[in-house]
Amino acid sequence: MTIQHELERQQALLRTLWRDEAGTALRGWLATPPERFERGLRAYTANAGAAAERALGAAFPTVAQLVGDDSFAALARAFWRARPPLLGDLAQWGAELPAFIADSEQLAEEPYLADVARLDWAVHQAEGAADAPAEPQALQRLVDADPSALRLRLRPGCALLASPFPVVTIRAAHRSTEPDRFAPVRAALAAGAGETAWVWRQGWRVAVLALVPADAAFIAALLADLSLGAALDAAPAEFDFGAWLTAAVQQGWLAGVADAAS
Repeated sequence: MTIQHELERQQALLRTLWRDEAGTALRGWLATPPERFERGLRAYTANAGAAAERALGAAFPTVAQLVGDDSFAALARAFWRARPPLLGDLAQWGAELPAFIADSEQLAEEPYLADVARLDWAVHQAEGAADAPAEPQALQRLVDADPSALRLRLRPGCALLASPFPVVTIRAAHRSTEPDRFAPVRAALAAGAGETAWVWRQGWRVAVLALVPADAAFIAALLADLSLGAALDAAPAEFDFGAWLTAAVQQGWLAGVADAAS
């Protein structure tokens, strides 16, 4: 079998599975009795759909709880057809789900769901982020160097997500066991309160914090690879760099200090 022949066969399989062509694209490639072919195809499709549910359920636990088991299963299978995985590792599949949710007319009544999905994905990515040991000795450079010549390096997996909805509060409520755990969510939604989520890996677990606007503006500048001096200039007047740096060291946000030109 030539490489081109195998490529065409694989493309036919994908068309059959993802476009619901009932096997018409693939049947001519296989010397298999029609009834056996149909049974095998149904089993393969069912298994793939179940794998999609498991993979997305692990990556988007808050979304799964919000919509319920049956709706999430339907969402996972619809997403699998529309945005099939391109890599063998299903743990890396799902980055496009927030946009898929945002475009869904069926989910329009839950406008915060897409941003909750973005937060779930940021947490999922942080869980698999590379290790980067902190370099506390590098902080000594902050004492005598020009801030415009330095750049603070944040640890891999750190992510910032600004939302007009209280996404951090929503996520926390779905992880809480308090009797009235959704009361803060109801209050925040009624007030129209948005939140900026800060995600980082703290040891082996991922932490999520709702940032005040001043801290969010400073971190956004750091994530844009601005120098420390430029990031300080971009922060509001009320930003307290000393308090932020203390928290960054204690919580493990920083990987070190580098030259701004590097």
